[in-house]
Amino acid sequence: MRADYEVVIGLEVHVELKTETKIFCACRTDFGAEPNTRCCPVCMGLGGALPVLNGKVVEYAAKAGLATGCTVARITKFDRKNYFYPDLPKGYQISQYDQPICTGGSLEIEGSFGRKRVGITRIHMEEDAGKLIHDAAEGTRIDFNRCGVPLVEIVSEPDLRSAEEAKAYLRTLRTLLLYTGVSDCRMNEGSFRCDVNLSVRRRGETVLGTRTEMKNLNSFAFTCKAIEYEANRQIEVLESGGTVTQETRRFDPNTGKTDSMRVKENAKDYRYFPEPDLLPIRIEEGQIEEWRRSIPTLPDERRARYRERYGLPDCDGVQLCTDPRLADFFEEAAERTAYPKLLANLILSEVLRLQTGEDFFCPIAPAHLAALATLLGERTVNSSTGKKLLVELWETDRDPVALVKERGLEQINDEERLRIVLREVIAANPRLVADYQKGKKAAAKAVIGQVMAKTAGRANPVLLTTLAEEELKEE
Repeated sequence: MRADYEVVIGLEVHVELKTETKIFCACRTDFGAEPNTRCCPVCMGLGGALPVLNGKVVEYAAKAGLATGCTVARITKFDRKNYFYPDLPKGYQISQYDQPICTGGSLEIEGSFGRKRVGITRIHMEEDAGKLIHDAAEGTRIDFNRCGVPLVEIVSEPDLRSAEEAKAYLRTLRTLLLYTGVSDCRMNEGSFRCDVNLSVRRRGETVLGTRTEMKNLNSFAFTCKAIEYEANRQIEVLESGGTVTQETRRFDPNTGKTDSMRVKENAKDYRYFPEPDLLPIRIEEGQIEEWRRSIPTLPDERRARYRERYGLPDCDGVQLCTDPRLADFFEEAAERTAYPKLLANLILSEVLRLQTGEDFFCPIAPAHLAALATLLGERTVNSSTGKKLLVELWETDRDPVALVKERGLEQINDEERLRIVLREVIAANPRLVADYQKGKKAAAKAVIGQVMAKTAGRANPVLLTTLAEEELKEE
């Protein structure tokens, strides 16, 4: 059934900007404060309180646009978007309607679907709403700390055709925003979340189907599951002769299903009009160029440099550049070792395995991880010892060179020394020798394992494998 249909997806990504204070008042924006302790008459919408624009919000919104290839408007303005929810104390949201700050950008995404350009319709500034907290015992409560936290909403064209493409778009966009420094993009804190607009149509048709909107998805996994479920739900509705209703839906991660919340509003339902308490914003061309120059090296350029300077394959470069903190760490360490590929392997296989949060963090000094890569590259220690050392350094960071000397962990590369241990193991295990001679290759692995145990894991595994085969054949 699904093969006969095409899914059409557009994303509205809401990004909380990393300013110290809110968009129209001096209340702090730090996450996790006690409920309703980051509020004032302005963000609570009390009578007579007037908004004052935080200039940093304009800068960050413009930088998000410049990083995604948008045109930054020379003149932009705020509008009132009228709707009535308990977590919106003013009864309206200060947003942007017909003159957003950025328009006409795009992102390049890549995956099993190939390489694809996804259009960005607009980026606009707005204030966040409060947060409803549902408690079975106490009912629904409201935390207004988030009211007035500055947001940009990044609206894509309906160019995405699958959950995989949507995930690739979100990952690429999140990486770009992290590099520009405009947001911490912590999905678990709600500072990077998206609404999914989705419709289906029969393949070959050009007219868009009726869309639904799924609100406030704050993980890549949930977004993919919501897309898959909703696409199949709409197809089933159409196949049964029904019609899809334009509505807003909620995704429940516990059931993996979407449920109707309300009939979807159109722009006219919000009764937009220019915000009378804020003047239009004029941005000089020189200011735009200054912001453009302040954007650091972005992922594509970094990946090209890693390929040319360090000989890293593109797949390694992509992973290293997912977070600017990770890329900075790699670059600092890479300057201290002649083995950047081994260093990249350590980071991507071992360091990232030990990560627990969204943000990259490594308690090992870049110089010490570089020294560990050098120990491996010069065959001073083998890969097994290297992994154990890294785990130990994660707990207590110190110079791995000194630790190897102190513990006597150097790799055994002496052929005669390894042959002596091999012959001892072979003599003690005639059954393994017999199994090997019958063609059971696993017997050789068992012999190698025992030698490794006798040498405390310090034997050169490549040399040991070669010697083991020689000795077993002689037997």
